[in-house]
Amino acid sequence: MSLQLDIVTPDKLVLSTSVEYVGAPGYEGEFGVLPNHIPFLCALQIGNLYYRKEGRTHYVFVSGGFADVSGNKVTVLAEAAEKAEEIDLDGARKAKERAEQRMKDAQDRIAYARAQAELQREIARMSAASKAK
Repeated sequence: MSLQLDIVTPDKLVLSTSVEYVGAPGYEGEFGVLPNHIPFLCALQIGNLYYRKEGRTHYVFVSGGFADVSGNKVTVLAEAAEKAEEIDLDGARKAKERAEQRMKDAQDRIAYARAQAELQREIARMSAASKAK
């Protein structure tokens, strides 16, 4: 038995495939889904979703959104998502450095919080990209 995994952003369908297991970064902590899981809806935080297919683990960076589990289907509606193998690791490192500099230069709490969120996002992207190799 398998699960259908669909990952969608406002721009595109990132992934649609049949999988054996899904692990995702829920807002209250990581959760896992196997076939015949009870239906539920969960908010996602910035992090790495992973899934097992044919015995191999694959990673996808997700930036917020929701996961809907019902009827052996997991639908992820994410603000942003990238397959780990498609992430530009050098670009993510540079973006991380820029975010760190913005945190140092922040003049107020809002600018600091935005830079901190960007830093968290780039660290998660780098983590996904490094796991894909």
